[in-house]
Amino acid sequence: MGKSTEKQLLVDKIVEAIQDTKGEDIQIFDLSNIENAAAGTFIICSGNSNTQVSAIAGNVEKKVRNELNDRPWHVEGTENSMWVLVDYVSVVVHIFQKEIREYYDIEELWGDAKITKIES
Repeated sequence: MGKSTEKQLLVDKIVEAIQDTKGEDIQIFDLSNIENAAAGTFIICSGNSNTQVSAIAGNVEKKVRNELNDRPWHVEGTENSMWVLVDYVSVVVHIFQKEIREYYDIEELWGDAKITKIES
């Protein structure tokens, strides 16, 4: 299986896990053509509480581990779950509480990225 196929499987599995946990406003940012991007793909979504943010992150990790046999390189933000970052190196997942996402307006950082919005 090629790297792009593996990456697409990872993206699809992450989105599925977010949807399973009722994550909202899912957006996929393709940064592969942006110079010095930290990762090729960023996935951003929102949850309504720290409990939901934590559940989304946990479900992403569990589903990817169980179905793709992959583990994140790094996870942070789980202490208070206002936001959680799950880093699979080529794909980074940002899970925010709605107010925190609005405050940081992270989407504006990648205005020149190709964005795919996923219907919930």
